[in-house]
Amino acid sequence: MTNSNMRDVEPVSDLSRRLGLPFSNLSLLTRALTHRSYVNENPLAVEDNERLEFLGDAVLDFIVGAWAYNRFPEMPEGDLTKMRSALVRNEQLAKFARKLDLGHALRLGRGEAASGGQDRDNLLGSAFEALIGALFLDAGLGRVEAFVHPILEEAREFILTEIHDPKSKLQEWAQSQKLGSPRYRVLGTSGPDHAVVFEMVVEIAGEVKGHGSGTSKSYAEHAAAQDALNTLNIV
Repeated sequence: MTNSNMRDVEPVSDLSRRLGLPFSNLSLLTRALTHRSYVNENPLAVEDNERLEFLGDAVLDFIVGAWAYNRFPEMPEGDLTKMRSALVRNEQLAKFARKLDLGHALRLGRGEAASGGQDRDNLLGSAFEALIGALFLDAGLGRVEAFVHPILEEAREFILTEIHDPKSKLQEWAQSQKLGSPRYRVLGTSGPDHAVVFEMVVEIAGEVKGHGSGTSKSYAEHAAAQDALNTLNIV
């Protein structure tokens, strides 16, 4: 199947089978994958995916919030909010869409397709939300949860690391104390060329507050930031 811009587009029936989502109403799935640029160029296409995107956004907010609440019973409200926000932001939804290869199934106008719309974060994130909205209308909340929960589990460790990023926490604390931004400095390296270990310190207002080491500068900075948080007793 191709659309008018001759870009190969995966048929919705194939996508439904590939994702293990047997839609009873394939027109909902078709609409979820239809960008407004396609509707503008194809009068027979009745509706784009923006209304389904709106619905999917609300359904995802609820499902992700409930999943985080039940998955992490000891997590405080502030961290639950951070986790939900990190999981439903457009950049993350675009990553989910790429893993599902939704871009190959998007129906785009010629100009949008020619400019690489099938791999653009905002289009992919919106398409993922629209897919969720379509699945909710077709099969209900339980089916959406069964589809989304494994996706959330796969992203769990990355998101946990991100929301508990010691560098971000140290930065927030330093700025709240009007001490400026932390400064990271390499003290030296050790080990062979293929396994270099970086020794790092972090300074706040000119004073060393933490030490760390790691096999990359980034890892060493994280370790130094965590050491500073421990030293400063910031939880």
